[in-house]
Amino acid sequence: MFVGESAPDTVARLYREHHESLRRFLRARLPPQEAEEVAQEAYVRLLGLRDASTLSFLHALLYRTAANLATDRLRQRTRRQRLDGLVFFEEEQACSPEDESAAEQELALISRALEELPEVCRQAFVLVNFEELSFDEAARRLDLHPRRVRRFVARAIEHCHRVINEDDTHHGGSK
Repeated sequence: MFVGESAPDTVARLYREHHESLRRFLRARLPPQEAEEVAQEAYVRLLGLRDASTLSFLHALLYRTAANLATDRLRQRTRRQRLDGLVFFEEEQACSPEDESAAEQELALISRALEELPEVCRQAFVLVNFEELSFDEAARRLDLHPRRVRRFVARAIEHCHRVINEDDTHHGGSK
């Protein structure tokens, strides 16, 4: 940041000086249209910075932000493609009313079990199992150590198993 230069002026200067190289950097990872969108989003995020001390590191921050955004897009695309390829129900496979009822009961039990957990434990479980984040990524998002996230996820799984097993015991093991 130059003396007397405001944050928006600094970002504008950064845009003029580095936009083409940033686009090339992103096009190596993403299709051209997405690369342009990610570049724009990275600049917008820089404009939202409140801490003036970070402005001196804007060039590095710009590329790090853009790389993170590109990685997020690629993960989302991969996740979407994986889900699109899944066949949840085959037409010739009919579900009996009893099976459907048992599945609904088990889903309700799991939902109740997750609600019984402490908030951070539930969040760790959801991030790892539903949002498919790694333990390290979930730890960063929750501001925890990855080992702690593993423990929370294990605790949530154990709790869900315990709730389901207790229900089986109370209902004579039949569903």
